[in-house]
Amino acid sequence: MKALFRRVLLVSLLVGGGIQADQAGRQHPENELHAQPAIRITVGHRDADIIGTDNRALQAAVDYVGNLGGGVVEIGPGEYLMRDSLHLRSRVTVRGAGGMTVLKKAREHRSLLAADGDFGEAAITVKNPEGFTIGCGVYVASFKQRNFHGVCATILNGRSNHFTLNRAMNADILLADGGFATTVFPVVSGYNLQGARVEQLTVDGNRSGNPTQVDGCRVAGIFLYRGDRCVVTGCLVREYNGDGISFQQSNDVVVDGCVVERCAGFGLHPGSGSQRPVVRNCRATANGSDGFFFCWRVRGGVAEGNWLEGNEGHGMSIGHKDTDNSVRGNTIIGNRQGGVHWRAETEPMAAHRVVFENNTVRDNEGWGLFIDGATQATVIRGNLIEDTGTGRQKTGIRIGKQAGAVVLEGNRISAARSLQDEREIR
Repeated sequence: MKALFRRVLLVSLLVGGGIQADQAGRQHPENELHAQPAIRITVGHRDADIIGTDNRALQAAVDYVGNLGGGVVEIGPGEYLMRDSLHLRSRVTVRGAGGMTVLKKAREHRSLLAADGDFGEAAITVKNPEGFTIGCGVYVASFKQRNFHGVCATILNGRSNHFTLNRAMNADILLADGGFATTVFPVVSGYNLQGARVEQLTVDGNRSGNPTQVDGCRVAGIFLYRGDRCVVTGCLVREYNGDGISFQQSNDVVVDGCVVERCAGFGLHPGSGSQRPVVRNCRATANGSDGFFFCWRVRGGVAEGNWLEGNEGHGMSIGHKDTDNSVRGNTIIGNRQGGVHWRAETEPMAAHRVVFENNTVRDNEGWGLFIDGATQATVIRGNLIEDTGTGRQKTGIRIGKQAGAVVLEGNRISAARSLQDEREIR
């Protein structure tokens, strides 16, 4: 116990004492050693630099390494109870032991607000404070103000049923609109950072203990907001009551070799304004909405080698200003609302210049591909689009009335109707 206390005290002193790396994070450091400190800290149930079993031990390690400019936090085998997000830091790699390192979300507590949450107010007043404790994560929203207008924050202080937060409201969260607070948050989260990595972690969303479903604009199993040049690799996200992996306004993100299964929302969600994402060799299966969702303004991205199967929505959806993306070598099977959907957008907002090639699209509901909206310069090349006898994927390729030029080259199609072209002028 004394050894554990000394370890935690040492971390607290180093983090709180303001020790900082002189060169790390500079665009032009003196040399490569300054550019990337080699700090390494281990966390575990035993035999580690920091011993603990919840988010506080993990956060102490990440903050310590981040404060020194970067390095690696290794999380040993075991289950870690998450009462708040693990907040990532720039240039810090968080590395687990695959399926043996499980970050499990704590049970949710929810309450209606007892007073309006005003725009810019970093506090909430709840009707029932049970389960709202200092240091825990919360999500504040209403039936009208959700998505980007909701806020995820950490409780900093409290008295009775009033709690202060580390983030302010993004909108007026009104009692009249059913304003609520709930102890829901991303299990792993990164805001306004660069060069973070998450490797070989299992995220257990504990869906049965978290009944509030949330969207991926602020919340997911693994979530980034303005997290540039970050990498998520070899991770499993399961049973999260929202999206599996979501990143918003985050440029040059790589998601590689991850699995998202049985989550309530989208499986993989490259989000609004994210430029040049690469999502490859991932699996999104049995999720409650689309397996892969290109959100708004996702441009110059690559989706390659992914397996999207048995999702309740589309296998893949692409739409609002999602231009110049390449989708290649993916397998898209048995999704409940269709294979791949180009959403119905007007010409200024449509998903132009998408190249869809060398994919397998099989046994989805209704159609393999549906190119809807005023979409221009679409290329469909070298794909296998087939119904294997299930009778589900009745149409191979459907082209909507407003679609512009579509190049069809070298596709193998097996369906009751190979092509349904609804354009009046071709």
